[in-house]
Amino acid sequence: MTDLEQKRNFCIVAHIDHGKSTLSDRLIQKANIIDARQFQNQILDNMDIERERGITIKSQAVTIPYTAQDGKTYELNFVDTPGHVDFSYEVSRAIASCEGALLLVDAAQGVESQTLSNMYLALEHDLEIVPVINKIDLPAADIPSVKRQIEHDLGLDPEHAVLVSAKTGKGIDDLFEAIVQRIPPPSHDTSGKMRALVFDCRYDPYRGVVVHIRMFGGKIKPGQTIRFMSSGSEYKIENTGVFKIKLEETRELNEGDVGYFIAGIKTVSDVRVGDTVTLADNPADEVLPGFKEVKPVVFSSIYPVDTNDYEELRDSMEKLKLNDASLTYEKDSSLALGHGFRCGFLGLLHLEVVQERLERDFDQSVIFTAPSVRYQVGMTNGTEVFVDNPADYPDQGLIRWAKEPYIKASIITPAEFLGSIMALCTEKRGAQTNMQYLDEKRVEIIYEMPLAEVLFDFYDRLKSYSRGYASFDYEVIGYRDTDLVKVDILINGNKVDALSLLVFRGNAIERARSVCGQLKEEISRRQFKIAIQGAIGGQIIARETVNALRKDVLAKCYGGDVTRKRKLLEKQKEGKKRMKMVGDVELPQSAFLAVLKTKSD
Repeated sequence: MTDLEQKRNFCIVAHIDHGKSTLSDRLIQKANIIDARQFQNQILDNMDIERERGITIKSQAVTIPYTAQDGKTYELNFVDTPGHVDFSYEVSRAIASCEGALLLVDAAQGVESQTLSNMYLALEHDLEIVPVINKIDLPAADIPSVKRQIEHDLGLDPEHAVLVSAKTGKGIDDLFEAIVQRIPPPSHDTSGKMRALVFDCRYDPYRGVVVHIRMFGGKIKPGQTIRFMSSGSEYKIENTGVFKIKLEETRELNEGDVGYFIAGIKTVSDVRVGDTVTLADNPADEVLPGFKEVKPVVFSSIYPVDTNDYEELRDSMEKLKLNDASLTYEKDSSLALGHGFRCGFLGLLHLEVVQERLERDFDQSVIFTAPSVRYQVGMTNGTEVFVDNPADYPDQGLIRWAKEPYIKASIITPAEFLGSIMALCTEKRGAQTNMQYLDEKRVEIIYEMPLAEVLFDFYDRLKSYSRGYASFDYEVIGYRDTDLVKVDILINGNKVDALSLLVFRGNAIERARSVCGQLKEEISRRQFKIAIQGAIGGQIIARETVNALRKDVLAKCYGGDVTRKRKLLEKQKEGKKRMKMVGDVELPQSAFLAVLKTKSD
């Protein structure tokens, strides 16, 4: 058991790709909690998708011992967090379970937008912030400039910044000492009752739910009965332990510890991230402050490819929700695709990750519909409704006004790319509200723009225009008036509800043409012509035609009277017409995925 004074709980936060996972690797290597044979880069990123993309998606906690220069052995609990704006909810949960934060700044790229937003998140929770300048080994590293940015942009003392190279291990000893000396130990809970905050969970098929907790008071050990304060459900603890890459069992968890417990929990819905755990026989009086309620910004429907797999998909969604608290979902159904779920995501990358995890981790074959945002619609009878699914959009004649969500986008870019980025923001219906030069090379521009415009290709184009140097962060600022229309996609005159889109009227023709063009590539040819149309109400605004496969009925005519040839062609024409009336067009799964893609510029 380690004394409370010798515990340190901290997280590592930074903009995407500033070296958080690499720094975690060096801290773990230095502590020798894993054999050199078993060590691999990005050791805390245990999902294949994280390794392939080189990003962190899930926050991962780990406990390491450290003997400081004062001779005392400290227990360091730290959390490696994601950097992408779509996973900021993971960061907020990690921050709520810590007393300090290492704020990493890339020595070559300097302070970027997500660096700022993560720092404000940490300040909201009253964390002690230790600025760390990483990648000092790079030839392009400009340490004096980065120190000026830390002082000017972040308002932190640059002289206290720790210089490290997470890649080579330089400066890691100084960082350990800074953690011990500058991050405060956990505060003592005077109530004397056991309270712990659930900051993450995962499902183990053999042992049930593994609950990740931060202890704020008292202690727990196997054999005790605990109670979840939000649901009131009680369970008997089987195991407790800490995270040392793998789960390592301990006899108990004490005040200030970060660890886990297993209590044979099979009912997934009983466990909620942000809940407070207490002892059933001596319960706490009040719950710990949890996390801000997550607000999804992008909505899409998920359907199983085979409608018989609906029950399996439901179980998979429950288990995934346990591991990804920012995912929201409810039941949905479609005429074309059967039963499924309407899901809310924090962004488009979050949607892609959920899709890949369903396919890889849970072996589900799924179809996603085109993503949309949540619109506010005022009806002629005076009521107001929120609509995120095109299938629920009311008839145009019943609508008095419509509003769409707007975001405040903060973009930090080198000055040389300013022109093309401003043109991109203007094209996406953005209105510039502020621009300031942070120093002689970097500019921060603030735009207010519709969230729907950012969904598809904005982030990719921003990165390509700025050669990867521009950083992007946003927050939703409310609803504003818009001219909204529902674009229906018709295949052979039949509406396909799963392909419908809600778009700004000015973009409707372009989007409809794009979708029709993509579908033309995906739908295989039949014995009759297939018309693919985009329509607003009864008005057709785009059309593509998949030409018929045609048998050459004149091949056997080697000369002879022209009337004989005409008779054969007329007979074929009649057959085609009859076939078109009774023929059915099957949409392949790739046709639904094609709608998610936009044509390259």
